[in-house]
Amino acid sequence: MSRLIIATGVVLVVAAGGALFLIGRPPELLRVGASYGAKIVCSNVFIAHRDPQAVLASDVQAPGHPLLKYLRVRVDQQNKTVHADFLGLLGKGLAVYRPGTGCAAVPDGDLAHANQYQYTPMRIWSASPNVPWPTGSMTDTVPAVQAAVNDDALAGPGMRGLVVIHRGRLVAQRYGAGFGVSTPLLGWSMTKTVTAALVGIEIAKGNLVPERRGFWPEHADPRAQVTLAQLMSMTSGLQFNEAYGDVSDVTRMLYLEPDMAAYAAAQPLAHAPGTLWSYSSGSTVLLSRIWQRAAAGPNMPVKPMTGATAIGVLALPHDQLFAPLGMSSALIEADARGTLVGSSYMYASTQDWARFGQFLLQDGVWQGKRILPAGFVASMQAAAPTSGGQYGQGQVWRQGPSSGQNADGPFGLPPDTYWMQGHDGQSIAIVPSRQLVVVRLGLTPRALQYRPQALLAAVVKQVDAMPAPVMNPKVAPELDPDDDED
Repeated sequence: MSRLIIATGVVLVVAAGGALFLIGRPPELLRVGASYGAKIVCSNVFIAHRDPQAVLASDVQAPGHPLLKYLRVRVDQQNKTVHADFLGLLGKGLAVYRPGTGCAAVPDGDLAHANQYQYTPMRIWSASPNVPWPTGSMTDTVPAVQAAVNDDALAGPGMRGLVVIHRGRLVAQRYGAGFGVSTPLLGWSMTKTVTAALVGIEIAKGNLVPERRGFWPEHADPRAQVTLAQLMSMTSGLQFNEAYGDVSDVTRMLYLEPDMAAYAAAQPLAHAPGTLWSYSSGSTVLLSRIWQRAAAGPNMPVKPMTGATAIGVLALPHDQLFAPLGMSSALIEADARGTLVGSSYMYASTQDWARFGQFLLQDGVWQGKRILPAGFVASMQAAAPTSGGQYGQGQVWRQGPSSGQNADGPFGLPPDTYWMQGHDGQSIAIVPSRQLVVVRLGLTPRALQYRPQALLAAVVKQVDAMPAPVMNPKVAPELDPDDDED
C-alpha cells in the first residue's frame, strides 16, 4: 500500500510538473491558436462591431483546428485589447486595436510598442443609398442576374456578401444573415492584390521600378539579387512554407512574430531567383515593407520605421487609394512593428471590395484620374514565369480556386477572366470582355470544395443575354444646301 501511495504521489508530481511546464512554455501550436483567436476576435469586434463570442464560435472554432474549441477570449473595451487562452491557462494570445491601423497580434506582449502605429484617418463619407453606384450604393437591379445570386448552390455555403457589377452598375447583391451592405469583411489573401496596387502607386511616383534589387544590404548576400518583379510574381526563390493548420512559416509569421517583415526577410534562398514559382505570403509582407520604405524616401526597405515618418506612410493606402475610390470601410491592418500586413489583413465592405475590382477593370483609372501607371494592370495579369499559367506577375490569379491546373476550363469562362482569391472562400472575378466584376465573400473552408466559377458562369450567361447598350448616334454635320459637289 505504501508503495502504491508513493507511486501515485510521483505520478501527481510529474503531472503537476508537466502542467506547469505547459503553462510556462506551451507548445507553439497552442501559442499560434491563442494568438490567432485573439487577432480574429479583435478585428471583428473593433472593426466590424460583431459580438466576440459569436466571432469565436463561428469564425475561429467552427472552421478551425479541433483544439480551438477549448479556446476562451476576454475583451477589454477600454484598452481595446483581446486576451485568448486555452482553458484559462495555455497559449496567452494577445491582440490590440489601434485607430487607423486596426488590430495586431502582440506575441511579445509589448503593447506600448504596438500602440505607436496608429493615426486618425481623414473621413471618407459613406456611400449614399440614394446615389447610383459607385459614388453611392444604389442598386440598378437586373432580375435575371439577381436570380443567379439568389441561388443558394451558386452563392455557396457560408456566403456573407455577394455583389455583381456590370458596365459600372451595381446590378445584384446579397448578404448572409447578420451581415449587410456596410459590414467590413476580411479578404485574407485578396489583400495581396491591393498591395500590388500600392506598389504600382510608388512606381507611378518614381519611387520604385520593377527591376530594382538590393533589398538585402550586404552585396555578398545572394538574396540581394532578388528583384521587386520577382517578389511581385512569387518567383523570388525565398524559402517559405505556406501550409496552414499547423506551425509553419506563414502561421509563425502571422501569429508568433511581432515584426513579420523581418521574419520574412530572414528566410534563406531555396532556389535561384526567377527559377521557381512558389506562393508565399512572406513575399507580399516584404513588398509591404518595401513600398512603405520607398514612400518614406530613405533607401532602407527591409528595416522598420518609427515616429512621424512611419505614421505618415501608414496613412497612404487610405489617402491615396481608398479615399479616391470612395472605399469608406477599407482598412489594411499593421503588425506590431508598423508593417502593413499586405498579405492577409484588409477589411472592407462587399461593395468596397467591388470598387477595387472595378478600379482594376478600368486599368487603374478612377473618375478620369489615372492612379496606376498605364499598362500596370495588364502586367499584373501576365503569367508569372514557371507558374504554369495559373498566377500573374502582380499578385493575381489567372484561374479561379481549384486544386488542379485547369480550374476555369470546365465552366466555359471567358478567357480574359482573372481573379483575386483569399482563404475560406473569398474571391473577386474580373472579366474585362464583359465589363464584369463579381465579388463573393464568406466563411467557406476549402474542404467544402466550393467553386465560385459556377456562379460566375451563370452571371456571364445572363449578361450575355442582355441587349447591347444603346449608344448615342453620331450627329452628322449639316450640309450647306448651296454647296455643289462637282
